[in-house]
Amino acid sequence: VTRLDHTLAPIALGCWELTTAPQGRRYSAPPQPVIAAKQPFPVELKAGKKYAWCACGHSKNQPFCDGAHRKAAPGISPLRFIPEEDKTTVWLCGCKRTRSPPYCDGTHKEEAVQRAQVSAEP
Repeated sequence: VTRLDHTLAPIALGCWELTTAPQGRRYSAPPQPVIAAKQPFPVELKAGKKYAWCACGHSKNQPFCDGAHRKAAPGISPLRFIPEEDKTTVWLCGCKRTRSPPYCDGTHKEEAVQRAQVSAEP
């Protein structure tokens, strides 16, 4: 379904419902990321280096973006960031459900993530 506008109606549990616009057009739910992994990715980050964390879950270069979102999840963009200091062994989210992207916050331990199917594409 093509997104015609950014106006969507939120409902319980963070889901979105289809609504009808005054002009009779229908709005669709925003694209949702897929679960790339049910655990975080340990990585080493270098200060001043640009990184693009995959937010859609389709990248074959997890946890980093390879551009797969352009076809697989238009509307989801990677989170670009530059660490201010070198960091050895930080944990970047693999389930794409973290509340503190790009870093893991333990959301992958929740039952809904653990029961979900992992994307066939990383």
